[in-house]
Amino acid sequence: MRSLRFISAEALVSHPQLAQQGLDSVAHNLYPLLFKASYLQEQAEVVCAVLGHWPLEEFRLGALLGPSADHPEDLRDRACRACLEACVRGLASHVLQGGRRRLRLADLTGIRDVQVQRCPCRRALGRWGRTELLARTCCELQAGPRVAGRPIEVLADLFVTEGNFEAVVQALRPAGPAPLRVRCPSFRADSLSPGQLLHVLHLAGPGTLRKLEVVHNVRLHAGHVQQLLAQVGFPQLASLTLPTKAFDMPPTCAPTPGSEDSLLTSIAGELGRMAYLTELSVAFSTLTGKIPTLLGPLRTPLRTLDLANCALNHVDMAYLADCVHAAHLEVLDLSGHNLVHLFPSTFFRLLSQAAQTLRVLTLEDCSIADNHVGMMILGLSPCCRLQEFRFLGNPLSARALRRLFTALCELPRLRCIEFPVPRDCYPEDAAYPQDELGLARFDRQKYDLIAEELRMVLLQAHREDIQASTPLYGSFDPDIEETSNELGAFLLQAFKTALENFSRTLRQTE
Repeated sequence: MRSLRFISAEALVSHPQLAQQGLDSVAHNLYPLLFKASYLQEQAEVVCAVLGHWPLEEFRLGALLGPSADHPEDLRDRACRACLEACVRGLASHVLQGGRRRLRLADLTGIRDVQVQRCPCRRALGRWGRTELLARTCCELQAGPRVAGRPIEVLADLFVTEGNFEAVVQALRPAGPAPLRVRCPSFRADSLSPGQLLHVLHLAGPGTLRKLEVVHNVRLHAGHVQQLLAQVGFPQLASLTLPTKAFDMPPTCAPTPGSEDSLLTSIAGELGRMAYLTELSVAFSTLTGKIPTLLGPLRTPLRTLDLANCALNHVDMAYLADCVHAAHLEVLDLSGHNLVHLFPSTFFRLLSQAAQTLRVLTLEDCSIADNHVGMMILGLSPCCRLQEFRFLGNPLSARALRRLFTALCELPRLRCIEFPVPRDCYPEDAAYPQDELGLARFDRQKYDLIAEELRMVLLQAHREDIQASTPLYGSFDPDIEETSNELGAFLLQAFKTALENFSRTLRQTE
């Protein structure tokens, strides 16, 4: 329930001109309420004015938009373009006040990017856009007249690609004194060269970085990874994501006995220096037989581990089932492995070890068939904390899915199920795993009937709280959604370069 103070704040900001005129007479401790009320109503000009006049030493966006005693609603999933742009404009306005300003720290983190925006304008400003806007604002302030006073430290989750690289570099490395000093607790990189990545990470303050995501179109190999970890150093890093094939040997490195193991051991040693690392994602890297080497030196138990499509073998699965990490795992992705057929003993031992902590389990394209459902039910039944279970791409019939859904209803905290299109909906000769073309060729009318039956299983068990769906092409990814055009252009350029290199090689061999 809203407090009387918040209702009063809403009434004031509903008259934008009056609210802006009266800011100087508002008590300092009421500014947080005015900010949240104006953000809620999407009064962008009031948002800008409130931050421009901010009388406190700290401004923390996530905390201000989160639930409070005055207003219990959580607004952190509103990445409202109008309001977030107003925040940055207000911050610039605050800077230009010179000696009058009190603000020392502006924490712009804490926003959650979601598929459906609840703000009135329905227009989001994603992480890439927020990065570009902040970087551009920093550059404009640097180019203006020097402003007196101590610089304001700005915390921001940066998302850097080729499209905003130059602006981000200029913002992080000003030519002279800068009124805004950007610090980065979280960093995501895409469509950058290894050299650009190394350069911008050096500038981003790796000593305070907590989360690093290097994804998709950053072409790293094991030599780059070793160089990145050894030269930059991430003493506070808690979460690390590396792109596809990040553990491949450098193409110029002549393979010698033990050279690959030596490079992997060096990388593992650098990971072992990180005292806070609890999340590791290395999907789509070939790590056959290498998991003990990679994870053995880690100083802290992992809570998140993504080993999707890493070509694991018996040695790897045996290590995972018995290692110290197993009893601490909260998020686990082993997609792309024939777990129940090839590693039934070690896989279910791993599930047993993780049962008391596991919250999110992803087993996509794991060749789980009807005859495996009984074992899966036994393996999942102790997972009392499981909240999300994703198993797209497995050749299960409608009958097997109904049986599995009935068992999943017994998991008290389960809220999300992503299940495959039943095998009944495909031609009998359909092969698994399926490519994108085959994935879309199914009897949609039959699927709708079966999906309704599965929803009835949930309703009859009084589990309306569970959301079940079949996202054929993966879950919503706001970062890819936001930069799809740029990444598409990057891929086309990479394809063109590859063709040119191939043509050049052919001419040389003639």
